[in-house]
Amino acid sequence: MKSFVALAVMISAASARTLTVYNGCPFTIWPALFTSAGGQPSQPTGWSAAAFTAVTFTVPSDWNGRVWGRRDCDFSVNPGPNSCIDGGCNGGLLCDPTTGTGVPPATLAEFNLGAGGTDFFDVSLVDGYNLPMRIDNNVGCGIPSCPVDLGPNCPALLIGPFDSTGFPVGCKSACLVDALNGNTANSPNCCTGTHDTAATCPPSGVTDYSYFKNNCPNSYAYAFDESSGTALFTCNSALNAVYTISFCPPPE
Repeated sequence: MKSFVALAVMISAASARTLTVYNGCPFTIWPALFTSAGGQPSQPTGWSAAAFTAVTFTVPSDWNGRVWGRRDCDFSVNPGPNSCIDGGCNGGLLCDPTTGTGVPPATLAEFNLGAGGTDFFDVSLVDGYNLPMRIDNNVGCGIPSCPVDLGPNCPALLIGPFDSTGFPVGCKSACLVDALNGNTANSPNCCTGTHDTAATCPPSGVTDYSYFKNNCPNSYAYAFDESSGTALFTCNSALNAVYTISFCPPPE
């Protein structure tokens, strides 16, 4: 029995994957995790990250989930999605594991590990932008990124929210603006209705697609951005890549 238990523990440890989340911003952020499939990470679903600090944790080898950052949070009052100026989630500091996906705009690190022997990962701006981000790895696979602060020059219809000084700490996606206006049923910005295929929802039909993609070419800028060739990144799962998600990475 002891041998069997020890073997099970070793197999479990071998199948776990390692993620590091680094806050390179000169201010505190509140990273968050959401699991779509594959079991829960060893890290809590939300935490406080002081400037220039990192945490390392494990996720299951078949983990499917996202990591994002929250800005200007105060969980002592109204804990929940409105506790942060952007990126807040149901649950407050600890995002609810079922419904705590985060309030856009928010830059997302998305992972689908071990899918058919391949890791799929990307930096997504589909839900808009709130922090610069990059995903590095230790095995030479591609590096998705959005290292630019998209807030200050964000198009007028998309800019915001703003912090207490009036500085823009986010840039909404055109789809999010449609959602806020109740116009998502048949939206070329959201690729819905008659626009729900790659053929009927080209990037040319997405408002201000070029602003996001030109500034952050190695990001996922809208729902069908895989056609750009620089949106979705892959890595052989057998390499057991260690991924590092950096907020506010150095300029590229």
